[in-house]
Amino acid sequence: MGAVAPSSPRLARVLASVVPRDGEPVVVELGPGTGAVSVAVEERLPAGGRHLAVELDATMVAYLEHTRPALEVVHGDARDLGKLLADRGVDHVDAIICGLPWALFDEATQTAVLGEVSRAIGTTGAFTTFAYLHGMTLGAARRFRRTLRSTFDEVLVSATVWRNLPPAFVYVCRRPLGGGMEA
Repeated sequence: MGAVAPSSPRLARVLASVVPRDGEPVVVELGPGTGAVSVAVEERLPAGGRHLAVELDATMVAYLEHTRPALEVVHGDARDLGKLLADRGVDHVDAIICGLPWALFDEATQTAVLGEVSRAIGTTGAFTTFAYLHGMTLGAARRFRRTLRSTFDEVLVSATVWRNLPPAFVYVCRRPLGGGMEA
């Protein structure tokens, strides 16, 4: 886990703002942690929608299975997202909401995960993730921003969510370059 505290309800709502409110969307959460963002996803997700959460830590998987019974928890690595989804009969995702600690990842891991995200959302889905305001001057954060901009045609940045510990903002990304086939 890379967070000092669970995401606030306000940050969770901004992250989940890309969840479609109608139809039968498939939404994936990467790194759900304690499930703070899962609540906001579930509030937006229409009946018939599917909410999967990919979590690497076995202890967190057990916790989520116990505390969020409606959540389809997948024990696995985001670098294997395509396989994890295929194993569950999912070939397209409408939205991916991410709580992974990007600044802790090396460039190869960032690129691998974003490649998987790109393939999963294709040209019509959306991807959100967040960063802490205080970390924006770090080299890893600057590299991540460049990687996002070289991976997606559209990268929007939300207003700062001051009611989060620490303050954060959200990246909203759409239309992977290369049609979602490469990062």
